[in-house]
Amino acid sequence: MLHPQTLINCAGQLLDLSRPRVMGILNLTPDSFYDGGRYDSEQRAMAQVERMLSEGAAIIDVGGMSSRPGAKVIDTQEELQRVLPTIKAIKQHFPQAIISIDTIRGEVARQAVEAGAAIVNDISAGSLDPMLLPTVADLGVPYILMHLQGRPETMQDNPQYQDVVLEVLDFFCQKIAELRQLGIGDILLDPGFGFGKKLEHNYELLTRMNVFQIPGLPVLAGVSRKSMIYKYLKVKPEEALNGTSALHMIALQQGARILRVHDVKAAIEVVQLWEMCAAVGENCGEDVKLQKK
Repeated sequence: MLHPQTLINCAGQLLDLSRPRVMGILNLTPDSFYDGGRYDSEQRAMAQVERMLSEGAAIIDVGGMSSRPGAKVIDTQEELQRVLPTIKAIKQHFPQAIISIDTIRGEVARQAVEAGAAIVNDISAGSLDPMLLPTVADLGVPYILMHLQGRPETMQDNPQYQDVVLEVLDFFCQKIAELRQLGIGDILLDPGFGFGKKLEHNYELLTRMNVFQIPGLPVLAGVSRKSMIYKYLKVKPEEALNGTSALHMIALQQGARILRVHDVKAAIEVVQLWEMCAAVGENCGEDVKLQKK
């Protein structure tokens, strides 16, 4: 299935999302569920960024505070101390890299963009800091709008929905109107897998993600090594790459334009195989039309 060309302006760099792209995760946290503590020095962080870029990552997503259930909430200054030196180092060593800042705080977003980030990735949809959305509007950068039920520390206690897909869609429609009113132009949609959802909610969202296909609003899928995979398969996050790749293919079939991942090479291979299938499918469709004529 062909998708209309979608360009987002990342600080003057145009990112073409007419084909799926991969966003590489760089967690600068000691307590993230999978890779916490791995990139706690500039040398290790830059080595990982170089690896992800060489493997084909289009975006590097830098985060300084874990959002897993029960994670410690750190103050703004500590978050800034974690992310700013790394963002500056990425821009120094890899000036063409497109960086997103994963934060819920307006001040962190502002300083991160001033340091070189070009996208704001917010799990809270502006609900945890009243300055976040006005700051994004003022900065004029693309914004990743994610659905979250509740707060990160309690979101998995007992999430409830009548129809998770329709409720997430309704949330998107309301928030998009709010963002447009603020003057935020480039918006990407993230259904928020694992953020205030039970296992069945996550899979219902994944298999019906095509519902979120709104023209000009690319959809991001963040399922990499999450509990919806490893808990169901009864494995550890370290053993969840195969399951992740399987779900990435489903996400692409449902219209995802960005895969947010820990393992760039594996995700790029899934994209390549999906593109091959899509190309062959289109050619078969053309052959059928010619035969009918």
